[in-house]
Amino acid sequence: MDRRLFLTQLSLGSIAMMTLSSFRNEMDALGASDKMPVLFIGHGSPMNAIENNEFSQAWKTVAKQLPVPKAILCVSAHWETKGTKVTGMKMPKTIHDFGGFPQELFNKQYPAPGAPEMAAETKSLIKKTNVEVDMEWGLDHGTWSVLAPMFPEATIPVYQISLDYSQPPQYHYELAKELAALRRKGVLIIGSGNIVHNLGMMQWTDKAFDWAIEFDSIAAKLIEEGNHKPLINYKDLGKSASLAIPSNEHYLPMLYSLALQEKNESLSFFAAKNLMGSISMRSFKIG
Repeated sequence: MDRRLFLTQLSLGSIAMMTLSSFRNEMDALGASDKMPVLFIGHGSPMNAIENNEFSQAWKTVAKQLPVPKAILCVSAHWETKGTKVTGMKMPKTIHDFGGFPQELFNKQYPAPGAPEMAAETKSLIKKTNVEVDMEWGLDHGTWSVLAPMFPEATIPVYQISLDYSQPPQYHYELAKELAALRRKGVLIIGSGNIVHNLGMMQWTDKAFDWAIEFDSIAAKLIEEGNHKPLINYKDLGKSASLAIPSNEHYLPMLYSLALQEKNESLSFFAAKNLMGSISMRSFKIG
C-alpha cells in the first residue's frame, strides 16, 4: 500500500473505522522500517505551538530531517500517573492543561489520530511493569504544542506513555530501554520536557540565572560524553542541579530519550538556549 495514501486515509479519520487487526495489517504492508531517530524537545511555553519563533522554527527544521514516522510516541512531562499507562483511543482529544494564556491558544486543536495498535504493542514490550491502556487522557500540551509546528497536518498517529511519579529516575531509564524495538517499527519517540525547569524562580527576561546556565552546561557535557549515570543520579550533581530540578517531571522525559541511544549513535543539540531565568530549551536528536 502506498505510504502517502495510507497517511491521507489517517487524516480523513479512516483509522477510527479500522479494527486493531486491520490496522496491524496496514502497518505491516508498509514494510520493515529503518531505525527511527529519537528526540528530546525542551518544550517551554505552550505558546510555541502558535508562535513563529526560534524554537518552533528549530522544531520544524528537525522534523524535515526525519523519515516519515508510522506513529509518534511522546513521553510528556505533563502526564504523571500512579503506575504506567499508554493512551489507546482512536481519536485522542487535545487537552488544554494550562491557564492564563490567550484564547487563540485554547482554540488550538491537534486532531491527530491515535495509535491503538501501537499502544498494544508498547504494552507487550514492557516487562518491567504492568502497563494499563488508558482511554481517557488524550494529548496534553507537552505533546501537541511540540507536534503542531513539527507536523502541522496532524496526519501521523500519536500516542503517549505516562510517567509513574512513584518511581525513581533509574526505574524510568530502565523502562525506557524496553521501548527500543519501537524504533525499528517506524515509531518516532519524543521526550518532551526541559532539562532546567524551575517555574518558582522564573522571571520575564531572556537572561538566565548562573545556576541554570551551570546545570545546563553540566548536563550538555555529560550527554555529549554518553555518560548517563550521573544524569540519572542528578541529585549528586550539586546545588545547581537541585535548583534546576525542584521536581523531576520535566527532567525524566530527557532520560527516556537518552536511554534509547545505542552504542556509537550520533547525538546533536538544537534550540540550546536558556531563558526566563530558570528554563533550558536545550533539545537533541539521537540518530
